[in-house]
Amino acid sequence: MVNRLPAIFFGHGNPLLTLSSNPYTQAWAALAASLPKPRAVLVVSAHWYGPGTRVTAMSAPPTLHDFGGFAPELYEIRYPAPGDPALAARVRDLLAPVAVTLDQAWGLDHGTWSVLRHLYPAAEVPVVQLSIDAAQPPRFHYELGRRLSPLREEGVLLIGSGNLVHNLRAYAWDRPTAPPADWAVRFEREARRLIVSGEHAALIDYQRIDSESRRVVPTPEHYLPLLYVIAQQGADDGVSFPVEGVDGGSISMLAVCIG
Repeated sequence: MVNRLPAIFFGHGNPLLTLSSNPYTQAWAALAASLPKPRAVLVVSAHWYGPGTRVTAMSAPPTLHDFGGFAPELYEIRYPAPGDPALAARVRDLLAPVAVTLDQAWGLDHGTWSVLRHLYPAAEVPVVQLSIDAAQPPRFHYELGRRLSPLREEGVLLIGSGNLVHNLRAYAWDRPTAPPADWAVRFEREARRLIVSGEHAALIDYQRIDSESRRVVPTPEHYLPLLYVIAQQGADDGVSFPVEGVDGGSISMLAVCIG
């Protein structure tokens, strides 16, 4: 029998973090080492945000370099993990009656590989990505997450990749160790309290969490992957925060582990 796997939200931060060993990437690797190896990984990444609900269904998803203006070394990274068409079909069936497209064009974006290359550096675990439908409200994404819960009993590690706090306008590009902004600290502290207490309605209606929520989450794509993860939280699931910190003063690197 396969042990029930956790669901984990990762704050993936600046893609440059993936080029070096640092406290965040070391913590990601340590977390993976503490868990049973999954048979596959399903990732909801902030960087596949657009129309409709889609799931990668190819056997060999390409590595996407979906950014610009970074160091040349970043564009040389390849993460050649296999896909899992059968898992993609299973996801489509679990999410019915929502129409889910079996996608043959996307691949693995940096919200996925920047984390997974530290979790599973040999790229031996099959990976499937699920898109975020930009036309749908937060509760829609939370409900999709609930429908994915059976996968945890089937050897699939559910990952959300984004950032709880994500404000690039306020990011200190020349000072990654800049002190965190007060508004970032306050929002993260309250969000953590809501996660631990299981107050999901407040987390879904995240713009009401704090008076400066719109500053903390100016656009939704980096926050929404969290909803897929907290939707897994049941009465028997513990909650932990295996990675902490704020990068550049305005990007939360918090990781949330359910189960």
